[in-house]
Parts: sequence; C-alpha cells; structure tokens
Amino acid sequence: MAEKAKAPDKYVAYVSTYTQGDSHGIRIYDVDMKNGRFKEKSKVEITNSSYITVSHNCKYMYSITDFGVESYAILPDGNLKMINFAPINGMRGCYVSVDYTNSLLFVSGYHDGKLTVLRLHEDGSIGEITDEVFHKGLGSIAERNSRPHINCARMTHDNKFLLVADQGMDHVKVYAVDVEWGKVKLVDILHSELDSGPRHIKISLDGRFIYVVHEWTCSIDVYSYEVEKDRPVFEKIQSVHTVKMEKGSTNAASALSFSADYKYMLSSNAGDNSVVVFSVDTETGMLTQKFCLPVAGDYPKDAEFFPNDKYLVSLNHESNNMTFFSLNLEAGYMVMNGPPIKVDVPNCILFLKLGSTKRA
Repeated sequence: MAEKAKAPDKYVAYVSTYTQGDSHGIRIYDVDMKNGRFKEKSKVEITNSSYITVSHNCKYMYSITDFGVESYAILPDGNLKMINFAPINGMRGCYVSVDYTNSLLFVSGYHDGKLTVLRLHEDGSIGEITDEVFHKGLGSIAERNSRPHINCARMTHDNKFLLVADQGMDHVKVYAVDVEWGKVKLVDILHSELDSGPRHIKISLDGRFIYVVHEWTCSIDVYSYEVEKDRPVFEKIQSVHTVKMEKGSTNAASALSFSADYKYMLSSNAGDNSVVVFSVDTETGMLTQKFCLPVAGDYPKDAEFFPNDKYLVSLNHESNNMTFFSLNLEAGYMVMNGPPIKVDVPNCILFLKLGSTKRA
C-alpha cells in the first residue's frame, strides 16, 4: 500500500501595527509558501501594538499595548484568544521578549528608559511585576541620545544573561537573571560607538555569537560569547555597515533577522529604503555582504525571510504597506514578487508554523 503523502506545513504571519483610526493593532495572515504571498484571515483589537513575541513552546503570544502588555492563546488555526492584560507601571513599551523557560516576560521602555520584568504563569497569563530597572545617565548632546532609551531586551540562549540595548546611552547592558525570583543584576556593559544607537540584538543558533544593529551608524557589531566561572565573556570580532555611509545622509538601520537556516542575516535601512543581506559564517560568526537592494517602500521598519528562505517581506512603516520579493540567496539577489499589500503603520512581523511546540 502506498504511503500517504505528508501534508505541507502551514504558516501564519502576525503583523503588529500602530492604531490610527483603526482599533485592530494585530493582523493575522495565512502564508502562501509556494508563491510568497499573504492573505489576511483575521485581525485583533488592541491599541498600538509596537512589538509582539511568541512563547518558546509556541502556545502564547505577548504584545505591547498602551500602558502595558497583553497575552493571547494561539489557537490551532493561528487565530488569537485574549488571556489578560497587565500594567507595567510606566510608559508604553517598544519591545517584549520571553525567557527560555517561559517564566518571565521582559518589556523594554524606550520613552522612560525602564526595563520591566513580569512573571508568566503556566496558562500563559501575565502576572505581577518582579523587577523594575530604570537606566540612568546622560548621553551625547544629540536630541535622541541625551538620555536612556531601551530598545531591546533578550536572553542569551543558555538563559543565563539578559542583553539590554540602550539606544540613548550607546551600550548594551548585561544582566544576570534569577529566573526563580524574577530579579536581574548588572554584570557587564558592551560599549558601542558614540551616537551609534544600538537598536536590536540577535543571537546565532548555537548561542556563541551576538549581533547588535545600530540605528544611527547603520552598522552591525558582532561579538563572541562564552561563560567563564559563571561570568559572561564578550569579545567584539567584527563591525560591518548595513548601507554605504555618506556625509549628510539620514539613513537609519532598523530590522535584524536570521534566515531559517541561520546562514544569512538581513537588516533594513530607512532613508535609503533598502534591505541588506549578509552570509553568515557559522564557524566564525563573521558577516559578508551579499546584496543591498531597494524595498519599493518608505521606512522599512521590519523585514523578514519567509520560513523557506525563498521569499522576503518588508514592512514599510511610512508608506503603509508590505512589499514582497523572491530571493536567490546563493546568487545574491531579490526581485519584486507581486503588488504591495496595504497595512497602516506596520511595526514588526512574526511567522509561526501551525502546530509547532518549539520556536526555531
């Protein structure tokens, strides 16, 4: 008897947006993996969803909203069912992430320079605040870099340390995390170039390399990472530009993402309105540019590879749309793939394979 063919994997894409005249801050799309396109399936009522993340068991989604965070159960078809809202005792956050035991939620505060740690329960609901840290100090005289602005906070893969990018202070603070008590303790600082504006952080699949994209210098710093006697050890091994730097340019790097196989990395450039793709040497962590090409939209705030690495989508914050491209990563090029899809002020995108029990 012939063996029954396995059904192809199904994916959904979640896009978070600001809500300007529309109360639906998260849009959910069915993903056409064969043709590299989206079809909207539903939308979620939430205010100003500036960032979203999924728990590492793929059961729950967490989103920034005005004055706090919201949790959602991910249903079998990819739709979302709200669980609860939790305040963060501060101004609206800009980034949210989960530790690898799905026990803690970290919220980054751009406007007030505050890191908030909250307890997560087994049912996916958000509990009490377990720690709050206000970054302090004075940056340069530049308007955006005169005081702390936390843009990103994410755990190292070994779940030992929290890396917190402070765009205003031009550094990444490293905190040891006590998961049981939900407390953090400063143990190191990675200093970036003056007025560089660290924005987002990614980590290699094996956890040995840290990548920090800088908004104002349009550059990515690469660090090696290891632990010696319970202390983190970082060494900067490379710095590359995401776009050619010219005097008087107003370019700003934004997105940072790996391909599904972690052999490529992308970033996006506002002003230049382009996406740049690098090949990644998985042994050394080093980046080599493959191409930098326009996205046919204004201010690509986020961009992402499709899970099959055959397509790419750019979220164009100012032109209120998403543009799609076919990719040939080995040859080093991308070409437009169909018309844009309208979506107002998009912020970030997240792909999820239906039925997943573990995030890539």
